[in-house]
Amino acid sequence: MADFDAIYEEEDDDDRVEIEDDLTINVPDPIVLRGAGNVTVFGLSNRFDTEFPSGLAGKVAPEEFKATITRINNVLRKALPMNVKWLFCGCVCCCCTLGCSLWPVICLSKRTRHGLEKVLDWENSHLYHKLGLHWKLSKQRCDTSSMMEYVMLIEFIPKIPIFRPD
Repeated sequence: MADFDAIYEEEDDDDRVEIEDDLTINVPDPIVLRGAGNVTVFGLSNRFDTEFPSGLAGKVAPEEFKATITRINNVLRKALPMNVKWLFCGCVCCCCTLGCSLWPVICLSKRTRHGLEKVLDWENSHLYHKLGLHWKLSKQRCDTSSMMEYVMLIEFIPKIPIFRPD
């Protein structure tokens, strides 16, 4: 009668670990799109290349990819010439204003990044999340120097295994 309330552990823990190892989800590395322009202001290039990356073959149509990059380049084409003008004026007046003349450039650069993120959010919600992809603007180190640059990351969203036991 003393064993009535006793709790015993099962010895089959090894089988459960093997099942969990078989159900791991492998997600490919994200695709990195670097700026291809000739002008860079605060790490943001003035355009991205419309060449279709081979890692997206079978995931998205080349026309859809090109349309997305064109929308991104349109935002950059409208914003960056003004940023360059304010950067030039800010550098000329930097000594007199103790660096405060660079604040407009910083604010305009932040507005440009925010505009790009809005375009990417729209694209993600209307197309790419349905295809299992997620675009985002990310800051990374340049390959050749210690400077930072903004790149486009195309991440693969892992599929939820619906046949996995709870």
